[in-house]
Amino acid sequence: MAYWLVKSEPDVFSWDDLVAAGAKGEPWTGVRNHTAKLNLMAMRLGDQVFFYHSQAGKEIVGVAQVVREAYVDPTDAKGVFQCVDLKAAEPLKRPFTLAQAKADPALAAMSLVTSFRLSVQPVTAAEWDHIRRVTA
Repeated sequence: MAYWLVKSEPDVFSWDDLVAAGAKGEPWTGVRNHTAKLNLMAMRLGDQVFFYHSQAGKEIVGVAQVVREAYVDPTDAKGVFQCVDLKAAEPLKRPFTLAQAKADPALAAMSLVTSFRLSVQPVTAAEWDHIRRVTA
């Protein structure tokens, strides 16, 4: 199993919107960065995903799960970009902020800290476990 982080502006698509989508999940569309596209293409069924509110909040608020692997993003008229389907798995007991990540030496190399603009990022198992521990 691999771990990931996806970002969304909460006024566009929030954690509550993903929860409302239910068990069928929601297509993660609209990604238009080639590195993020490659990350989407690497996601596998059952992979765990941190859901991060960007812009307002700047915090990880929940855990999602990949319920459909990469396919052509239906919002991309040229058919170049990919999407996956995600469903909400569980909210975090306490949100984990970008400020916390930046202040935590254990996360100094995390993509959230080093590549903060990338909308779909890998998360190492050590980073995943660390964040899950501090938000429990």
